[in-house]
Amino acid sequence: MKLSSCLLFACLPFLAFSQQTPNAIQRAQQRTFTMATLPQPGELLTLQQAIDQAVSKNYQIHINRSQEEISRNNYSKGNAGYLPSLTFNGNSNGSLQSFRQTTIGNLQPPREGSGIFNRTSNLGVNLNYTVFNGYYRRSFYSQLEQLLKISTVNTRANVEATIASVTTSYYDVVRQLRRLITFSQALDISRERLELARANYEVGTRSKVDFLSAQVDYNTDSAALLSQEQALRNAKIILNNLLIRDPQTEFSIRDTIVARPNLQLAPLEESLNANNPLLAAAVLNRAVADLNVQLANSAQLPLVTAQTGYNYQFIDNQGGFGVATGRTSAITYNVVASIPIFNGYNLKRQIQNAKVNTIIAQDQESSQRLQLITALSQTYQAYQNSLRILNLEVLNNQLANQNVEIAYDRYRIGNSTFVEFRDVQRTSVDAQTRLIEAEYTAKATEIELLRLSSTITQQLGL
Repeated sequence: MKLSSCLLFACLPFLAFSQQTPNAIQRAQQRTFTMATLPQPGELLTLQQAIDQAVSKNYQIHINRSQEEISRNNYSKGNAGYLPSLTFNGNSNGSLQSFRQTTIGNLQPPREGSGIFNRTSNLGVNLNYTVFNGYYRRSFYSQLEQLLKISTVNTRANVEATIASVTTSYYDVVRQLRRLITFSQALDISRERLELARANYEVGTRSKVDFLSAQVDYNTDSAALLSQEQALRNAKIILNNLLIRDPQTEFSIRDTIVARPNLQLAPLEESLNANNPLLAAAVLNRAVADLNVQLANSAQLPLVTAQTGYNYQFIDNQGGFGVATGRTSAITYNVVASIPIFNGYNLKRQIQNAKVNTIIAQDQESSQRLQLITALSQTYQAYQNSLRILNLEVLNNQLANQNVEIAYDRYRIGNSTFVEFRDVQRTSVDAQTRLIEAEYTAKATEIELLRLSSTITQQLGL
């Protein structure tokens, strides 16, 4: 029994220490909202919902898809000239006449008539076909196919760019929300300090300067919080604009920013060379330029066309002169071959210009490839640097949080001044905001890498 009592009294100090009241910093941290608990107006918006809405409503994507549909309609054998043309022609000419005729010398008695109706009708069907045009239609049909592919990759390029913009803007809202939480916590700490300074001033243990400085710092943090609320509203307006809806639409986001730490340059570069729509469009444009040379060369070869038709003519002459009635039908055909001999060197000029355009297309492809590879390398370096900075800022934030607790306890018992505590508090806020910025920068560079490598739809799981 005595041993138990001794143990109980020995443990009392430790129990009291473990159950001691948390200091102001700890109370502020406990009251601090998280992304899951922060009050937000409006319906919950996920990244998947934002992307789906933006892609389905984006005006430029609608335009690209309409242009793609036009290219798909144009890609036909009829448009390329492979199919014949068939036309029907019909006309009917008629007249209602009255006449009186006499002959010279009255060799015949006078003739007269009224209400005489004469009519001539023609009906015909004509078939026209290009037998040979120097392989023009084959090259033109291939060109229509390339133009359809260009329209398709242009649509994909805008879809991927829209996904990247929406994702970056979405995480910018998350960034602003987290900054809002940080500034709210800083204001809560300043409120605790203001209450402590007021109580100390009223009992005479602190000067009025200390109390007024606490009031000034509290007002400064209040203004910072108001500015951050405005920054959050601006970020939401930008995202609403990308979602093609009312800029003032309220919504809530509960996501956090988590950057991928394992992206590798080699597979990204390989995917860029194989899938990037801007590079694919440049390659297709070079193919179109090569086909333009073939189209120009086709004008040097003979042109052979054939035409056949069936014509029917009906004559009804009530005037009594010549043919009274007649029926005529005929099958006709016509084959025309033309060979270009000389046209003022215009054909030669067109071929030369087409060949120059192929060189231009090759240079444009090489330039586009170099620009994309350069952008990928720069973005990857920024991505790696962002990850290193992020790791440092995580550690800095932990140290700053510990430091601010120690500084407040020292300030509370009078071992430090309000200036020292304010410096520590600012350092803590700066550490938290730098951590948030580091997370966002790493995520933004990750999104850009996925866009450049054209893997953004697969990597985001869309």
